[in-house]
Amino acid sequence: MRFSEVPCSRDVKDRLVSLVDRDRLPHALLISGPAGAGKLALARALAQYIHCENRHDGDSCGRCPACLQHRSFNNPDMHFVYPVTAAAGKTSDASIDQWKDFLGRYRYNPYEGWLEALNAGNSQPLIYVDEANAIIEKMSLSAYRSRYKVTLIWLPEKLKEEAANKLLKLIEEPWGDTRFILVSNEPGAILPTIFSRTQRVNVKRPSDETVARILCEETPLEPHDAASVARLADGNLNRALALVEAQGETQDFLEIFQEMMRNAYARRLREMKDLSERMASLGRETIRRMLAYFSAQVRENFIYNLHRPELNNMSGDEERFSSRFAPFINASNADRILALFSHADFDISRNANAKVVMFDMSLQLIVLIKPR
Repeated sequence: MRFSEVPCSRDVKDRLVSLVDRDRLPHALLISGPAGAGKLALARALAQYIHCENRHDGDSCGRCPACLQHRSFNNPDMHFVYPVTAAAGKTSDASIDQWKDFLGRYRYNPYEGWLEALNAGNSQPLIYVDEANAIIEKMSLSAYRSRYKVTLIWLPEKLKEEAANKLLKLIEEPWGDTRFILVSNEPGAILPTIFSRTQRVNVKRPSDETVARILCEETPLEPHDAASVARLADGNLNRALALVEAQGETQDFLEIFQEMMRNAYARRLREMKDLSERMASLGRETIRRMLAYFSAQVRENFIYNLHRPELNNMSGDEERFSSRFAPFINASNADRILALFSHADFDISRNANAKVVMFDMSLQLIVLIKPR
């Protein structure tokens, strides 16, 4: 992976390049930011740049033996650590084939894709103490052909406490030829003892324009449609690509959104309960995509009231519904409705009972949906 393949801002890339070029790379670097921002790809590009034998113009060459080994996930001085399930084996090496397939299949590495690759079901992947022992053993060996051996820890917030405690001294005072790169979606969830021993680089969400450009390059979408998907994805490249793959869902989500809002306005409790059960049956990740769509539609309807059509980004069907529904989304309730969908998404992501979450969300909409 080269920096030129990563959609992060040039400032972030330049900072990482400068750290390597000036030999100021910290012993433990934490790259954090929102999901779908390309952080793991950025970390891989940094590791390849560290090992590249002919780096130039702020990027790895992509052709030397070290770069080719990175491309095939076989560089002997590159070590990956990632959360796994106990059933799959409590070390990353036990799931290395799934990991290589995951990296090859997903350019921006969605956590949901990793759960699927692991066949995790309802299990929550973690980084176990067995992994910590394996890291200590690997890092005790000298670098094979590069100046530094690199351990990339994906999602350190998944470290079990005993594993984190075992790694503390190594991360704080590693061997001279050892560097750690940590990549986190939720830095606030990292154990403070680990977090405090890192130097941090924050990656911001890509702009809608960047996401739209990537969609035009990587999918058959036309610019107008790419811009619409980019706005809906809210800077999450994984979500944007998933929306393109599941465009048929969008019409289904619109129909559900319309039915839900009509039921809320008319206070039709039985119909709302039936619809809640239908939504709950869609499965966790589909529900989360649906909630993201609902949030986008609330924002679009709020903007629609400004009578500035150039600010809206809706399909014909969406606009026809908004022409009647938009007055019910206003300054008194828009933020509260968005917060309601956000809380529902949080609960669903934590494996809460979907029927309860969807019905509770629907009931709260009864109070919030009313004319100005």
